[in-house]
Formats: sequence, C-alpha cells, structure tokens
Amino acid sequence: MTDATASDLRGLSATAIAEDVRHGRRSAVEVLDACLAAIRDGNPALNAFVHVDEGIARASAEAVDATVARGDDPGPLAGVPFGVKDLEDCAGMPTGHGSVPWTGRPPVQRDSVHVRRMREAGAVPVGKTAAPEFGTLSFTKNKATGTTRNPWDPSRTPGGSSGGSAAAVAGGLVPLATASDGGGSTRIPAGFSGLVGFKPSHGRIANPTPQASQTAVPGILATTVLDAARHLDVTCGPDDADRLSLPAAGIRYEDAIESLDATGLRIGWSLDLGFAAVDPEVAGQARHAAERLAEAAGVDLVEVDVSLTDPVKVWMSAGAADLWLDLLPGMWPEAADDLTLYVRRTLEQTESYPLPRYAQVLERRQQLQEECAAVFGDLDVLLTPTNAVPAYPAEGPPPAEIAGRAVTGAMATPFTMLANLCWNPACSVPAAATGDGLPVGLQIMGRRHADEVVLRLARIFEAAAPWPRLAPPLTA
Repeated sequence: MTDATASDLRGLSATAIAEDVRHGRRSAVEVLDACLAAIRDGNPALNAFVHVDEGIARASAEAVDATVARGDDPGPLAGVPFGVKDLEDCAGMPTGHGSVPWTGRPPVQRDSVHVRRMREAGAVPVGKTAAPEFGTLSFTKNKATGTTRNPWDPSRTPGGSSGGSAAAVAGGLVPLATASDGGGSTRIPAGFSGLVGFKPSHGRIANPTPQASQTAVPGILATTVLDAARHLDVTCGPDDADRLSLPAAGIRYEDAIESLDATGLRIGWSLDLGFAAVDPEVAGQARHAAERLAEAAGVDLVEVDVSLTDPVKVWMSAGAADLWLDLLPGMWPEAADDLTLYVRRTLEQTESYPLPRYAQVLERRQQLQEECAAVFGDLDVLLTPTNAVPAYPAEGPPPAEIAGRAVTGAMATPFTMLANLCWNPACSVPAAATGDGLPVGLQIMGRRHADEVVLRLARIFEAAAPWPRLAPPLTA
C-alpha cells in the first residue's frame, strides 16, 4: 500500500482508483486525503466546490477500508471520491440549488436514488459542486456562490449547469462528479471542459423527482468512457417511485464498450441540425472528429439533411414550468429580489401562462418527436458538435453573434436539447482543441434506449483519438 499524494492520483481514472482500493493497493482514506489536498489547492481558483464535508467523506472512506480489511468487496466504485451537483441531494449535506433563498437551509436527510446507488457501490461523496440557479444557464454563475471557472482557461466558463462538476473533474480535484441534464447540462460542460459527459436514455437511471417538462436525467462527468460505463452499470435500473424508469437493460455496459459489434451501424453527421450557426473552428474540428470516428468504427459517415422544429424554442417553452417546482412556499414573490435576473424574469413571464398556449407547446414537442423518430428511422447514430462555440467568458453572457449571425444566448448550445426532448441517449467526447487551447466536443446521439451503442462509439473514438484527460495544472 502506498501513501497517495494529489499528484499521484491526478493521472488515475475512477476505475483505476476503485481497482486499487478493492485489491488493497491503496486505501480509500489515503485517496480521500489526496483529493482533499487537491481541493484545498485548486478550488480557490475554480470555485468548483461550494460545500465540502470532510467528516462525511472520511466516514465513508473508512467504511470502505474496513470492508476491504474483512476480505469483502466494497463495490465497483470503491473509494472513489466524487462531487455531487448542488441540485441533487446527498444525505448530511445541504442542497443549495445555486439560489440565495435556499442558502442556509439544513442538510437533507436522504440521498437521491442516483447518489445512493453510487454510495452503495463504494463511492465517497466529498461535497457539493456549483450550479447556476436551479440549473437554468449554460454558464455557472449565481448570486449565492459566485462564478465558477474553467481549468483550461480560468477566464472562461466550464459550462452549465453542471459547471462545478466539470471544473472539479477537469481540474483534477476529484475523478468523478454527478451531473444532471435537462437540456444539455451534462454534455455542454463536458464539451467546454474536455470531458466525457454521458446523458442516458430518459428513465435509464431512476429519478423520482417531479418535473413538468420530463426532460431531466441524472448523468456523470468523467475522464474516460470506461468510468462512464461503470457508473451506468452501478446506477441504472428502475425504482417504483419513478413511473418513467426503465426496466433493467440486461446489459453490462462495461463489457459493451469493448465488445459490441459496430459493423453495419448507420452513422449520420449534421453540422447545424438545419437551424444552428456554428463557429467555423468548432465546425471544422467536430467534422474531422466525426470522420475519424466513422473510420475507426469501419463504417461510412453519411451527411444528413436534418429539418427539425427548432428544439431550442420548443425546449425553452416546455421547460419553464420546472422552475415553479424549485420554489418552496414563501419564496415567490417574497424572495424575487434575491433571484438571478433570468430566473426572476422567467417566473414573471410564466406566472399567468395560459393553458391553451401550453397546449400549443405540447403539440410542437410532439411534432419534434415525430421528426426525430424519422431521423432515427434511417440512422442508428447522429453526430453533431456538442456546442456551437468554444467556452465563452466565465461571467457570461453567451455570445450574441456566431459566424457573423446574430443569435440568442441559447444558440451557443443548440445541439443538446433534442436528446432531452425526445429521450435519446447522448454523449459528448473531447474532439480536439481550438488554437487557443479550448476543448471542442463531439456529440454522439443514439436511438432511444440504445445507450450501449452510444458508449461503444465513444469508446472507439477514445481509442482512436486519445485526448488529454485533465487540464494542465494551474500556475499561480
């Protein structure tokens, strides 16, 4: 057994750490100590963690070591420290939602299903990671905890809404961090931060929380596809409290990423989904990555002419109702001045939202679902850029112009929402870097329930085009 330091662990994946702990080559406590040291050193510059609980983490790590000492297996994520996005519950820690009205409330008493399954597999929660208020933005800034920064360039955003998780993993503070994805909140920060960000099919990981839009799913930010697959093996499966949760898939994803036969897959490429503007450098890097993936998989890449009911507009219309579920009695309008401007304006605009107008939103969403089904009638996989631009300034806002075209802020991240609205699995993998050294992501979107296909292609690309798994250490 060795004494781990932060620098020792910086190059290790979550799976490598777990195997070391399971076989007694490292202790969970020394792994935790190394991560806590990395957080102390790196978090001031990144603001990735907004709450750290060393007591809970140490108790979890000691329990893992005790299990190993008894000769038992603590689980597939044994001793892996992880961050929990501050929109998700972890027993003993507060859930702040990135919101001033939620700040200072007592710790929650129960884990989410997602976090509980990770802990049961031996993972060690160390704290909560930053998010924009209620997960509403593609950059991570709020009134309660400030601005979170990208380890590749601290002047830029790591994305949102799982920006704190992305910064924590890309910065080498922890090897894994939870994410949630209602419109791209796992894949957007993965693309901006050079990580693997996997959004499973809707219902693959049970998520018994009320949501009007039915778009959000738990996810993970990791540095390898193997880590993402192992995480899914640990967390997938139904829960009786979630009527949308899927039956067990009968697949071991960790095996599928190495053995699934990709021969005959029909892979399409779309630069713009028929409506988006894309930064030219991002377009070129993502297209090259798509070609390289198809070549490595031994299949042809087909240019597809996609014409969709604009998923950005549909998503923005459908998702506003979720904000009302984030408010406790007495928060609105009493705490209106404490809310970020975007959240406040959305609540004001939807407070008297007429039912006939909402019915029109549902009709547009159904139309989009039918269009998406038609696309996947001819394809198994659709490739796009993950984001339309490289990471923009940490304080925001998103760019108002892309490739010479005036756009709204949501058009900086136009490609991810389709998978949420139509419940498809999708993954962002690091494709390349811009001339300024900022990561560019490739999005791999699959047919509904074909999570193993998406992960298999992500693994094929990872093997064909290895990427730097972490940002270079920040210098003082």
